[in-house]
Amino acid sequence: MTPFVFNTTPSVVFEPGAARRLGTIAGSRLGKTALFVTDPGLRKLGLCDPAIASLEAEGAGVTLFDAVEADPSHATLMKAVEMGKAAGVTGVVGFGGGSSLDVAKLSALLIGSGEELNGAWGVGQAKGPRLPLALVPTTAGTGSEVTPVSIITVGEEEKRGVSSSVILPDVAILDAELTIGLPPAITAATGVDAMVHAIEAYASKSANNNPLSKMLARQALQLLGANIETVIQEPGYIEARGAMLLGSMLAGQAFANSPVAAVHALAYPIGGTFHVPHGLSNALVLPHVLRFNAPDAAHIYAEIAADAFPHLESEEGVQGRCGAFIEELASLSKRLGMQTRLREVGIGEEHLAKMAADAMKQQRLLVNNPRNVAEADALAIYKAAW
Repeated sequence: MTPFVFNTTPSVVFEPGAARRLGTIAGSRLGKTALFVTDPGLRKLGLCDPAIASLEAEGAGVTLFDAVEADPSHATLMKAVEMGKAAGVTGVVGFGGGSSLDVAKLSALLIGSGEELNGAWGVGQAKGPRLPLALVPTTAGTGSEVTPVSIITVGEEEKRGVSSSVILPDVAILDAELTIGLPPAITAATGVDAMVHAIEAYASKSANNNPLSKMLARQALQLLGANIETVIQEPGYIEARGAMLLGSMLAGQAFANSPVAAVHALAYPIGGTFHVPHGLSNALVLPHVLRFNAPDAAHIYAEIAADAFPHLESEEGVQGRCGAFIEELASLSKRLGMQTRLREVGIGEEHLAKMAADAMKQQRLLVNNPRNVAEADALAIYKAAW
């Protein structure tokens, strides 16, 4: 068997209402003062209040940073770091979607180690140590609570990543109650994002693609495929919400160790330049990337088709099942009410060439794709998606 390494968050708590017990679950790890990282929307809704109160009830001071935006900027990250340093925090909590969790991860690293961010970009460059870290996702999508990756927007539109097991948190708290109030558009986009994580992890050309990641990716697709339409139709159904949150985490564990590829590489210019939410950016290019990959990966997609969509079990032949899988994914976005064309999110045809050039900067992702992607290929994919 090929050697591999598998890292993940050492403690996962899956329980409706668990965020209200943050202090008892993670307070002893976090120490006397915690930097609590979240976004203004969640703060305004009051979703953070029970978690903050539980920390304070355990005797911890809380320094609140609630200025995280979508696709968080370098400036936002450094503001959080400076606030944490000034307060002398001993631990960090990330509470929210992937953006808040990403800022929390790097805040814990930069405060705890004192290292420079410029030396941490890329794979395996972060040295640590970091501060104790607890992450509480409020969306079922990124899986960031179990991934060693943090993505930050640098300058006007470039996305850069830190990938290191050093920033895996000490504990992840999966509380499905936090996801019930999500708007349908966010529920749909984050759900498809999680499915992309599972698909790309399973098909990854990474040398570290491994049996554990493959198993987790398939289980994730089973949970996500069975529940993603249900949570749109019945938004208060806690069992389906929990299944989506668990599926998102399993997909996160899969791609954390068997990295994603061209769907994400081509999605980054869409989000970075046009500020389209990450999950929707992935969904816009997903079927087109898979069609491009199919000559080299049809057998891989055929293997997982029925995990996401059980009725595809009846499709005969590798090509037939692969094709049906791709078409079902394209149809799913429409059924969920998502935009399906680049032009629908304000991207003009004149922008596609620059996007293709920008996508080529994501070589850390493109090397994992089942089929090699040249700039001309990226442009053709964008044209198909336009």
